[in-house]
Amino acid sequence: MSMLIDNPFSSEGSCFAVFDKFLLLKEDGSALDFSDLCALHAQDAKSDFFEENENGNGSNLCVLSLSTLDALPDGYAVRTLREYFATCAENEVIKASRAKSLAAWRKNTRFCPACGAQLVNSSRFTARECPACAGLHFPRIEPCVIVLVSRGEKILLVRHTYRNQDIYACIAGFIEAGESAEHAVLREVKEETGLTIRNLVYKGSQSWPFPDQLMLAFTAEYESGELVLQKEEIADAKWFYRDDIPASPKPGSIAYKLIHNLFD
Repeated sequence: MSMLIDNPFSSEGSCFAVFDKFLLLKEDGSALDFSDLCALHAQDAKSDFFEENENGNGSNLCVLSLSTLDALPDGYAVRTLREYFATCAENEVIKASRAKSLAAWRKNTRFCPACGAQLVNSSRFTARECPACAGLHFPRIEPCVIVLVSRGEKILLVRHTYRNQDIYACIAGFIEAGESAEHAVLREVKEETGLTIRNLVYKGSQSWPFPDQLMLAFTAEYESGELVLQKEEIADAKWFYRDDIPASPKPGSIAYKLIHNLFD
Protein backbone atom coordinates (compact mmCIF):
# COMPACT_ATOMS: atom_id res chain seq x y z
CA MET A 1 0.00 0.00 0.00
CA SER A 2 1.64 3.26 -1.12
CA MET A 3 1.91 6.55 0.74
CA LEU A 4 3.54 9.95 0.20
CA ILE A 5 6.55 11.36 2.03
CA ASP A 6 7.49 15.03 1.75
CA ASN A 7 11.17 15.99 1.36
CA PRO A 8 12.62 12.45 1.35
CA PHE A 9 16.11 11.92 2.77
CA SER A 10 16.92 8.97 0.51
CA SER A 11 15.32 6.84 -2.17
CA GLU A 12 16.05 3.50 -3.75
CA GLY A 13 13.50 3.99 -6.50
CA SER A 14 13.11 5.82 -9.80
CA CYS A 15 13.84 9.56 -9.82
CA PHE A 16 12.08 12.19 -11.96
CA ALA A 17 12.18 15.98 -12.17
CA VAL A 18 9.18 17.48 -13.96
CA PHE A 19 7.92 20.92 -14.91
CA ASP A 20 4.64 21.44 -16.74
CA LYS A 21 4.93 19.24 -19.88
CA PHE A 22 8.67 18.77 -19.54
CA LEU A 23 11.01 16.22 -18.03
CA LEU A 24 14.63 16.73 -16.98
CA LEU A 25 17.31 14.22 -17.89
CA LYS A 26 21.07 14.27 -17.67
CA GLU A 27 22.78 15.90 -20.62
CA ASP A 28 23.68 12.51 -22.08
CA GLY A 29 20.02 11.45 -21.97
CA SER A 30 20.33 9.16 -18.95
CA ALA A 31 17.94 9.16 -16.00
CA LEU A 32 18.40 11.34 -12.92
CA ASP A 33 19.42 9.89 -9.57
CA PHE A 34 18.59 11.01 -6.04
CA SER A 35 21.64 13.31 -5.79
CA ASP A 36 20.44 15.16 -8.91
CA LEU A 37 17.05 15.79 -7.33
CA CYS A 38 18.67 17.04 -4.11
CA ALA A 39 20.90 19.45 -6.03
CA LEU A 40 18.03 20.78 -8.14
CA HIS A 41 15.79 21.12 -5.08
CA ALA A 42 18.48 23.16 -3.31
CA GLN A 43 18.46 25.64 -6.22
CA ASP A 44 14.66 25.88 -6.44
CA ALA A 45 13.21 26.72 -3.04
CA LYS A 46 9.64 26.65 -4.37
CA SER A 47 9.91 23.15 -5.84
CA ASP A 48 7.86 20.28 -4.43
CA PHE A 49 10.03 17.30 -3.43
CA PHE A 50 8.22 14.09 -2.52
CA GLU A 51 8.42 10.32 -2.57
CA GLU A 52 5.76 7.70 -3.11
CA ASN A 53 6.71 4.82 -0.85
CA GLU A 54 5.78 1.31 -2.03
CA ASN A 55 6.53 -0.48 1.25
CA GLY A 56 10.04 -1.56 0.36
CA ASN A 57 9.22 -3.54 -2.77
CA GLY A 58 11.85 -1.70 -4.78
CA SER A 59 9.50 0.50 -6.82
CA ASN A 60 9.61 3.74 -4.85
CA LEU A 61 9.05 6.87 -6.92
CA CYS A 62 10.97 10.02 -6.02
CA VAL A 63 9.75 13.20 -7.72
CA LEU A 64 10.87 16.81 -7.87
CA SER A 65 8.22 19.16 -9.24
CA LEU A 66 10.13 22.27 -10.30
CA SER A 67 8.66 25.76 -10.07
CA THR A 68 10.77 27.05 -12.98
CA LEU A 69 13.20 25.95 -15.67
CA ASP A 70 15.17 29.19 -15.45
CA ALA A 71 18.84 29.03 -14.50
CA LEU A 72 19.18 25.25 -14.59
CA PRO A 73 22.74 24.15 -13.76
CA ASP A 74 24.95 22.70 -16.47
CA GLY A 75 24.72 19.00 -17.14
CA TYR A 76 20.95 18.69 -17.62
CA ALA A 77 18.68 18.52 -20.66
CA VAL A 78 14.99 19.33 -20.98
CA ARG A 79 12.71 17.07 -23.03
CA THR A 80 8.99 17.07 -23.54
CA LEU A 81 7.12 14.17 -22.01
CA ARG A 82 5.77 13.36 -25.48
CA GLU A 83 9.34 12.89 -26.75
CA TYR A 84 10.13 10.71 -23.75
CA PHE A 85 7.04 8.56 -24.35
CA ALA A 86 8.10 7.99 -27.97
CA THR A 87 11.54 6.64 -27.13
CA CYS A 88 11.34 4.84 -23.77
CA ALA A 89 10.16 1.43 -22.65
CA GLU A 90 6.58 1.11 -21.42
CA ASN A 91 7.52 0.54 -17.77
CA GLU A 92 9.52 3.81 -17.75
CA VAL A 93 6.69 5.66 -19.47
CA ILE A 94 4.29 4.46 -16.76
CA LYS A 95 6.61 5.77 -14.03
CA ALA A 96 7.07 9.13 -15.75
CA SER A 97 3.31 9.44 -16.28
CA ARG A 98 2.68 8.78 -12.59
CA ALA A 99 5.37 11.26 -11.53
CA LYS A 100 3.82 13.97 -13.71
CA SER A 101 0.27 13.17 -12.60
CA LEU A 102 1.12 13.13 -8.89
CA ALA A 103 3.02 16.41 -9.19
CA ALA A 104 0.04 18.13 -10.85
CA TRP A 105 -2.39 16.61 -8.36
CA ARG A 106 -0.37 17.80 -5.34
CA LYS A 107 -0.15 21.31 -6.79
CA ASN A 108 -3.91 21.49 -7.33
CA THR A 109 -5.12 19.60 -4.23
CA ARG A 110 -4.16 21.72 -1.26
CA PHE A 111 -7.44 22.46 0.52
CA CYS A 112 -10.43 20.31 1.47
CA PRO A 113 -13.36 20.92 -0.91
CA ALA A 114 -15.82 20.09 1.88
CA CYS A 115 -14.61 22.35 4.72
CA GLY A 116 -11.70 24.39 3.35
CA ALA A 117 -9.02 23.13 5.78
CA GLN A 118 -5.49 22.66 4.49
CA LEU A 119 -4.84 19.05 3.51
CA VAL A 120 -1.96 16.87 4.70
CA ASN A 121 -0.50 13.62 3.40
CA SER A 122 -2.36 10.49 4.43
CA SER A 123 -0.33 8.15 6.62
CA ARG A 124 -1.91 5.12 4.91
CA PHE A 125 -2.42 5.87 1.23
CA THR A 126 -1.22 7.96 -1.68
CA ALA A 127 -3.85 10.51 -0.80
CA ARG A 128 -4.42 13.86 0.88
CA GLU A 129 -6.31 13.85 4.17
CA CYS A 130 -8.30 16.60 5.85
CA PRO A 131 -7.30 17.02 9.53
CA ALA A 132 -10.61 18.78 10.23
CA CYS A 133 -13.26 16.51 8.69
CA ALA A 134 -11.13 13.38 7.99
CA GLY A 135 -11.99 13.36 4.28
CA LEU A 136 -9.63 11.44 1.98
CA HIS A 137 -8.77 12.84 -1.45
CA PHE A 138 -7.05 10.50 -3.91
CA PRO A 139 -5.33 11.39 -7.20
CA ARG A 140 -7.88 12.03 -9.91
CA ILE A 141 -8.10 10.28 -13.26
CA GLU A 142 -10.17 11.82 -16.07
CA PRO A 143 -11.36 9.05 -18.45
CA CYS A 144 -11.47 9.99 -22.12
CA VAL A 145 -12.33 8.18 -25.32
CA ILE A 146 -10.47 8.39 -28.62
CA VAL A 147 -11.75 6.77 -31.81
CA LEU A 148 -10.57 6.17 -35.34
CA VAL A 149 -13.49 5.91 -37.77
CA SER A 150 -13.02 4.07 -41.07
CA ARG A 151 -15.07 4.13 -44.27
CA GLY A 152 -13.88 1.48 -46.65
CA GLU A 153 -10.19 2.17 -47.36
CA LYS A 154 -10.28 5.63 -45.80
CA ILE A 155 -10.04 6.91 -42.21
CA LEU A 156 -11.55 10.04 -40.71
CA LEU A 157 -9.15 12.59 -39.21
CA VAL A 158 -10.04 15.98 -37.76
CA ARG A 159 -8.24 19.22 -36.96
CA HIS A 160 -9.23 20.48 -33.52
CA THR A 161 -9.75 24.21 -33.01
CA TYR A 162 -8.11 24.20 -29.57
CA ARG A 163 -4.84 22.50 -30.56
CA ASN A 164 -1.67 24.56 -30.69
CA GLN A 165 -0.44 22.36 -33.54
CA ASP A 166 -1.78 22.30 -37.09
CA ILE A 167 -2.27 18.54 -37.23
CA TYR A 168 -5.05 16.09 -38.06
CA ALA A 169 -5.92 13.60 -35.33
CA CYS A 170 -8.63 11.25 -34.08
CA ILE A 171 -11.92 12.31 -32.55
CA ALA A 172 -11.60 12.35 -28.76
CA GLY A 173 -13.42 13.64 -25.71
CA PHE A 174 -14.16 13.19 -22.02
CA ILE A 175 -16.60 10.60 -20.73
CA GLU A 176 -19.49 12.42 -19.10
CA ALA A 177 -21.20 11.48 -15.83
CA GLY A 178 -23.45 8.44 -16.27
CA GLU A 179 -22.01 7.39 -19.62
CA SER A 180 -20.31 4.19 -20.65
CA ALA A 181 -17.15 4.53 -22.73
CA GLU A 182 -19.04 3.19 -25.76
CA HIS A 183 -21.83 5.74 -25.36
CA ALA A 184 -19.25 8.52 -25.11
CA VAL A 185 -17.68 7.41 -28.42
CA LEU A 186 -21.04 7.46 -30.21
CA ARG A 187 -21.94 10.85 -28.72
CA GLU A 188 -18.59 12.52 -29.46
CA VAL A 189 -18.60 11.43 -33.10
CA LYS A 190 -22.20 12.54 -33.58
CA GLU A 191 -21.70 15.88 -31.84
CA GLU A 192 -18.44 16.79 -33.56
CA THR A 193 -19.02 15.46 -37.09
CA GLY A 194 -22.73 14.64 -37.47
CA LEU A 195 -21.91 11.02 -38.37
CA THR A 196 -23.41 7.80 -37.06
CA ILE A 197 -20.97 4.93 -36.50
CA ARG A 198 -21.17 1.19 -35.80
CA ASN A 199 -19.02 -1.81 -34.87
CA LEU A 200 -17.07 -0.23 -32.01
CA VAL A 201 -13.98 -2.23 -31.03
CA TYR A 202 -11.93 -1.47 -27.94
CA LYS A 203 -8.21 -1.43 -28.79
CA GLY A 204 -6.33 -0.35 -25.66
CA SER A 205 -5.60 2.43 -23.20
CA GLN A 206 -2.89 4.92 -22.30
CA SER A 207 -2.20 7.22 -19.38
CA TRP A 208 -1.95 10.73 -20.77
CA PRO A 209 -0.85 12.98 -17.89
CA PHE A 210 -1.71 16.39 -19.37
CA PRO A 211 -2.63 16.60 -16.57
CA ASP A 212 -4.58 13.43 -15.64
CA GLN A 213 -6.31 11.76 -18.58
CA LEU A 214 -6.73 8.04 -19.17
CA MET A 215 -7.32 7.49 -22.89
CA LEU A 216 -9.56 4.57 -23.92
CA ALA A 217 -9.02 3.82 -27.61
CA PHE A 218 -11.58 2.45 -30.08
CA THR A 219 -12.02 1.84 -33.76
CA ALA A 220 -15.40 2.13 -35.46
CA GLU A 221 -16.97 2.00 -38.91
CA TYR A 222 -18.96 4.70 -40.68
CA GLU A 223 -22.68 3.93 -40.85
CA SER A 224 -24.48 7.02 -42.15
CA GLY A 225 -24.59 10.80 -42.36
CA GLU A 226 -22.72 13.69 -43.93
CA LEU A 227 -19.97 15.71 -42.27
CA VAL A 228 -21.48 18.57 -40.28
CA LEU A 229 -18.79 20.01 -38.02
CA GLN A 230 -19.15 21.36 -34.51
CA LYS A 231 -17.19 24.53 -35.30
CA GLU A 232 -16.25 25.42 -31.74
CA GLU A 233 -14.48 22.03 -31.50
CA ILE A 234 -13.55 20.95 -35.04
CA ALA A 235 -11.91 23.24 -37.60
CA ASP A 236 -11.79 20.63 -40.37
CA ALA A 237 -12.52 16.94 -41.00
CA LYS A 238 -11.56 14.80 -43.98
CA TRP A 239 -11.34 11.19 -45.13
CA PHE A 240 -7.77 10.06 -45.89
CA TYR A 241 -6.13 6.97 -47.30
CA ARG A 242 -3.61 5.57 -44.82
CA ASP A 243 -0.74 6.11 -47.28
CA ASP A 244 -1.68 9.79 -47.68
CA ILE A 245 -2.01 10.98 -44.09
CA PRO A 246 -1.23 14.67 -43.37
CA ALA A 247 0.68 15.95 -40.33
CA SER A 248 -0.67 13.90 -37.42
CA PRO A 249 0.21 12.81 -33.84
CA LYS A 250 3.74 11.50 -33.38
CA PRO A 251 4.93 8.18 -31.95
CA GLY A 252 4.36 7.77 -28.23
CA SER A 253 0.65 8.58 -28.36
CA ILE A 254 -2.23 6.15 -28.62
CA ALA A 255 -3.55 8.28 -31.50
CA TYR A 256 -0.43 7.37 -33.49
CA LYS A 257 -1.04 3.68 -32.87
CA LEU A 258 -4.66 3.99 -34.03
CA ILE A 259 -3.84 5.96 -37.18
CA HIS A 260 -1.00 3.66 -38.21
CA ASN A 261 -2.84 0.44 -37.27
CA LEU A 262 -0.21 -0.67 -34.76
CA PHE A 263 -2.45 -2.59 -32.37
CA ASP A 264 -2.13 -6.37 -32.37
